[in-house]
Amino acid sequence: MPKRKKLPIALTIAGSDSGGGAGVQADLKTFAALGVHGTSALTCLTAQNPRGVRGIQAASASMVRKQIESVFAELPPAAVKTGMLFSAEIIREVVKFFRAQRGKSPPLIVDPVMAATSGARLLKPSAIKALTEELLPLAALVTPNLDEAEILLGEKIRTLDELRSAARELHRRFGCAAMVKGGHLRGGREAVDFFNDGKTELLLAAPFVRGVSTHGTGCTYSAAIAGYCSLGCELPRAVALAKEYITQAIAQSVTAGGHSVLNHFWQA
Repeated sequence: MPKRKKLPIALTIAGSDSGGGAGVQADLKTFAALGVHGTSALTCLTAQNPRGVRGIQAASASMVRKQIESVFAELPPAAVKTGMLFSAEIIREVVKFFRAQRGKSPPLIVDPVMAATSGARLLKPSAIKALTEELLPLAALVTPNLDEAEILLGEKIRTLDELRSAARELHRRFGCAAMVKGGHLRGGREAVDFFNDGKTELLLAAPFVRGVSTHGTGCTYSAAIAGYCSLGCELPRAVALAKEYITQAIAQSVTAGGHSVLNHFWQA
């Protein structure tokens, strides 16, 4: 019998998107596209489609913890990402689990999901303090978009220089590497992101793709970083590869039901 291929494992701790464009569904497709076995811990059910979020039902914090424990018991991940965590209770349960690993946990990529592209709130205001004070100090990387970075820092970001400074300040303030996504900056011809881990600073730029929905890009981007980390890439390399992956997923997007959707399997 030929030797079977051994796949690395990645875990996503996030909400479900019934429309399949974002959340755990996008994460698992990204892991699969990169040749990584994807596992998941669902934090919330959402009733949503490309036009918006119609309802949210959170899992209990203890159930989220049990899912994570079950994955680690038999399918220990080489990297973990978090997406929609929704409440302070869920965040604190995630924090308790990773603190209990006593430095042996895999790299944790935190996508600080606060709102959907449609504007629906995906993180309770009361949970922001738990996110910044308890979860981010455990993270290897935080990946806020422009709006999320402004909330985390309490200041406006209007220029590329301010975007670069925001990545530096997030690293200084929370101790983890930061990648601030500038796709929402006005007036630019490129989607520019800045990465800073205190040693390496990267400017990641790609041309804007016009006329394509960006629903699910943040989830897919952070999942790709976690996927590449699970494949053995150092964080700066994983971030650079993930930028190319998400750029092509947008550029080679397809349609489903009349809606544009990311092409997670563009490399196939």
